[in-house]
Amino acid sequence: MLFNSVVFLKFFAAFLLLYLLARQSLRARNCLIIAAGYLFYGWWDYRFLCLLFASSVLDYSVGLGIERSQTQRRRRLWLCLSLAGNLGMLGFFKYYGFFVDSMVALLAQFDIPAQPRTLRLVLPVGISFYTFQTMSYALDVYRRQIAPTRSFVNFLAYVAFFPQLVAGPIGRASHLLPQFERSRLITRQMLAEGVWLMLWGMFKKVVLADNLAPLVDLAYGHPLGSGPLVALGTIAFGFQIYGDFSGYSDIGRGAAKLLGFDLMLNFNLPYLATSVREFWRRWHISLSSWLRDYLYISLGGNRRGPWRTRLNLLLTMLLGGLWHGAAWNFVLWGAWHGLGLLAHRWWSGHRAATGSQPGRPATVAGRVAAWLLTMLFVFYGWLLFRANSFALIAAQTAALGNFACPVWIGSYLINLLAFTLPLVAMQVWQAKTGNLLVPLTLPPWARYGLQGALLVCILLFWEKESTPFIYFQF
Repeated sequence: MLFNSVVFLKFFAAFLLLYLLARQSLRARNCLIIAAGYLFYGWWDYRFLCLLFASSVLDYSVGLGIERSQTQRRRRLWLCLSLAGNLGMLGFFKYYGFFVDSMVALLAQFDIPAQPRTLRLVLPVGISFYTFQTMSYALDVYRRQIAPTRSFVNFLAYVAFFPQLVAGPIGRASHLLPQFERSRLITRQMLAEGVWLMLWGMFKKVVLADNLAPLVDLAYGHPLGSGPLVALGTIAFGFQIYGDFSGYSDIGRGAAKLLGFDLMLNFNLPYLATSVREFWRRWHISLSSWLRDYLYISLGGNRRGPWRTRLNLLLTMLLGGLWHGAAWNFVLWGAWHGLGLLAHRWWSGHRAATGSQPGRPATVAGRVAAWLLTMLFVFYGWLLFRANSFALIAAQTAALGNFACPVWIGSYLINLLAFTLPLVAMQVWQAKTGNLLVPLTLPPWARYGLQGALLVCILLFWEKESTPFIYFQF
């Protein structure tokens, strides 16, 4: 079920009514959340509900098993069961075809014929998100950072919570699970924040991202290898994927607010970053912090010397790239950002060694230069991310050196500016005030006027056939 669909609006309105009527019973509310989550997920394909349930049962049982274990060996065995089950399920459905096809291509380079057993597997929507969420619960219990829940109902609700079920944010048990175990008070402030986040998120998806998609497709499918077209198309994709994914996160966070929940912030003005490291502290925060806490630190982090630190960082980003999809361009994108983080780490160490301040540049000119370099790096990374083959990556990269322009490039630029400037203006306002919810500080007449304008734009650009969110494929 898509957030940007009439079906979801009807579903959410009906659920909200039942949820408010059940305010006297926490268990009834959690049962409603489970039923709604399974309906929301099963709307896409009911056959894959068994995977969602299996992942929930597995890690609920693992949590209790770890708590009951008297020896460290048994605790590790329970944790290995969680990792094997979740990663096995993820690997089978998401990466089986990728690794088989890659092996066949490799053998073909040595003229070795191969006839692999192929399976027509459908990638279950959101599997990367809910498996990482349940695994983090098992890892937190193993590390004794949280106590396991004894309520299966609460745990099922935590996993099946539909505002963040299929595209995040990836919830942490330490933050989200306790909210299912206590009564929830929905305040006027939460209602105001929820409505704003849902409207702004829908605007970013329906008005910004969906209208930039044709511009991106044109640039990446046009036979003319034009540098300006590739550059503008890549900028369009950077804004498309940001509007699409952060829009989903905002809608999810807004819906959760209306139900009395607080989901973690997933985006914090990432295109204002002045370093690659800062970009990853602002972009897809729930994934980047997950990779840091459960992969990078588990590999040893920075505790085993500089060379091992570099290797751990590069491996983390390579696997982070592969998490996004079973294709080599995602691995290359992860490697690109891994190398960028290594370069930033070296530069910070060099500045510290020479007595310079290792943080943000001190001067305005320095900050502008750092921002420009960071954005050039990030947006070339989006070229790697968007191009679906090495051949297209090579062609688009080579085209950047060709400055010939199509006659219609001016119209292309006007369309790009028309759909991105509202977002840029809002982000500058948010950055200057240091408040992502700054529109809620406006006088009532201005706040309602702004929300009304967003609603009108959404209704004007709403497509009859709802466009799926980009991150559903991951």
